[in-house]
Amino acid sequence: MKVRGVFGWLVLAAVVVPLVAIGAAGCKKKGPKGIETGGGGIGSGAEGLTGRAAQVTEAQNRLQTIPFEYDAFDLSAIAQETLRQNAKVIEQYPDVRIQVQGHCDERGSEEYNLALGDKRARSARDFLVNLGISPDRLTTISFGEERPVDPGHDEAAWAKNRRGEFVAE
Repeated sequence: MKVRGVFGWLVLAAVVVPLVAIGAAGCKKKGPKGIETGGGGIGSGAEGLTGRAAQVTEAQNRLQTIPFEYDAFDLSAIAQETLRQNAKVIEQYPDVRIQVQGHCDERGSEEYNLALGDKRARSARDFLVNLGISPDRLTTISFGEERPVDPGHDEAAWAKNRRGEFVAE
């Protein structure tokens, strides 16, 4: 799904924000010093979770996104260092699987961007495997240009959208 322009984002926000608010309005409980904290709603973090669910949430909160250059899937020095940090996180949660996602900016055809996103995800996955992460714990997927983090149509937005993301499962 492509959302273009301010109107499209406003419509999307009008649908998503109420759903998030409903989910977050679940049970509340008092945390330290009487501060209210979420009771399992959207965005409540690992609080109140036990076992594997807590590990997944904790791992997800610590995994970092990696950047890619335009029309490239090779790993920059910054991406490699971030992957080393991500590998340390992944090692701490042996029961958690990781989905490595490849993303692209809006330039290029849909087919081209899906292929490039796949190469980006595989490049990151292969680097993690070379660091000792079991390939059985890693899956890859390409979203091409379909999930931009910045809806803009300039270099600053495109740079944010050229990325590899890591989802704990």
